[in-house]
Amino acid sequence: MTTLQLVGLCLFVVLLGFIVRNIHWPEFVASKQKQHMLFGCAAAVFFLWIFRASVPGDPSPSVHFMWLVALALILGFRYAMIAATIALLGATAIGKESWAMFGINGMLGIAAPVAFSYMLFMLAFHKLPRNLFIYVFLCAFIPGALAIALKIALMSGYYVIDDIYSWSVVKDNYLILIPLLLFPEGMLNGMTMTILIIYFPGLAYTFHDKFYIDGK
Repeated sequence: MTTLQLVGLCLFVVLLGFIVRNIHWPEFVASKQKQHMLFGCAAAVFFLWIFRASVPGDPSPSVHFMWLVALALILGFRYAMIAATIALLGATAIGKESWAMFGINGMLGIAAPVAFSYMLFMLAFHKLPRNLFIYVFLCAFIPGALAIALKIALMSGYYVIDDIYSWSVVKDNYLILIPLLLFPEGMLNGMTMTILIIYFPGLAYTFHDKFYIDGK
């Protein structure tokens, strides 16, 4: 484990500790729906993350769809972090990720995209008109595309700084994939939230009829 990996692990553990301390656990234990949503979403993310691809040829970083923006909109920031961490533990346990990279994956691959997307949601909620179009496109679709670009950019910087991959490998085999993933990742998150708010609006933590539908 490198120094950066150790720092990443410590930061991620501290962040998780802060999140866990600020969750109202009696309410969670008493709510079967919250439990089903948390573990169901964690399972969905886990199965999505085990399917990944990379550029053929020389060893290079792999990519996968994240679904973290929809996760944050469905569960809220704290529960989304817990669900994504459970999925990361599962993916690491079966060998899709290395344990040495757990902290880096947690900070750059989970915390940064989730925090970024939730910040965009909060900005849209407080600064823009509240309607379905704004919610689907500016809170789910566009943040989904930007979040995967952010993750790849952050991981690219880490790979080069920690000498995991050379800059040429990162540039030619990893960063080059960003344009290919923007629309699919955005569509995945946007369609998820569209279907959810149409058929099961009560399951989305960040969606409320009184803000986005009533009186419109």
